[in-house]
Amino acid sequence: MRIAHVNLASGYRGGERQTELLVRELAMAGYDQVLVARRHGDLARRLGDSGIEIREVRPRFWSAAVATGDVDLLHVHEGRSIYAAYLRNLLSGTPYVVTRRVNNPIGNHWLAHRAHVSAARVVGVSEDIAHILEQYDSRIHSGAVRSASSGFVVDEAASAAIRSRYPGKFLVGHIGALDNVQKAQEYIIRVAWELQDSHPQIQFVLVGGGTDEAMFRQAAEGLQNLEFTGFVDNVGDYLAAFDLFILPSNKEGIGGILLDAMDQCLPIVASRVGGVPEIVHDGENGILIEPASPDQLKAAILRLMQSPQLRRQYGECGREIARGYTARAMSLKYRQLYDSVLN
Repeated sequence: MRIAHVNLASGYRGGERQTELLVRELAMAGYDQVLVARRHGDLARRLGDSGIEIREVRPRFWSAAVATGDVDLLHVHEGRSIYAAYLRNLLSGTPYVVTRRVNNPIGNHWLAHRAHVSAARVVGVSEDIAHILEQYDSRIHSGAVRSASSGFVVDEAASAAIRSRYPGKFLVGHIGALDNVQKAQEYIIRVAWELQDSHPQIQFVLVGGGTDEAMFRQAAEGLQNLEFTGFVDNVGDYLAAFDLFILPSNKEGIGGILLDAMDQCLPIVASRVGGVPEIVHDGENGILIEPASPDQLKAAILRLMQSPQLRRQYGECGREIARGYTARAMSLKYRQLYDSVLN
């Protein structure tokens, strides 16, 4: 079979990383694949060495529909592209599956309902999203295929160099798009201000960029205990350098970066939102806090800073959990899904 992966996202966030992981795993398994991606986009560039055919199109659903006329199955990886798959299905009967990665409300109009109901399967990256799909329209063939850890290879020398920039510091790390509506980094900045004088040994490191970067930099102006790194390619090196990972989001599909942090044996502090509690178990591999609760975030950071034994216990438990969420395991589930749809 020939599979077309459709992802027209403009940047490279968690959903694009998961798309890349799946494409590479399927390529190693010998699958015939096509990637339909935004012209000059990051995803097309990153998969340029994968050996699969890449069809770059304008970010319009009809352009993607035209580009998938010769495939047996479409796999949609982000929300807007579902309409390209629906149009292709109307034109040629080509079946399609959809991965929904966010727990945002789905448009409540006839076209959105029809596009989701017509999919052979719509899977969420968490049970929480699968439940949202069921509530949205009971006719949807829904299910869940959880995201995978990235399997980052760590350069120990590079990671040591990162730590050497903060001698004697307890590194509290965060990796994600600087998008306050979703990721709520404003609370990290607020906690940094509160701890700057009382706990100067704590250093916050925010890795990533995004639409709210300028706003955050202005809010953090004068802070000595917080650094913005911007986008980096060596995410794994930063994770390996951290002592604690925090994700105080307002909303998350599952928070795939948490799996990467757990894979590096990091204890977690994260919001109890979306699918996060499915992988972060309060009191086992981390601490769950309520969203928009900077006081709880600060208390959890201080508790873990003061207890190396608890950090070690949470980190080891998290690593064991992450071992069940590999790219290979994810790809096997999708392979079974593809076979069931086509057969």
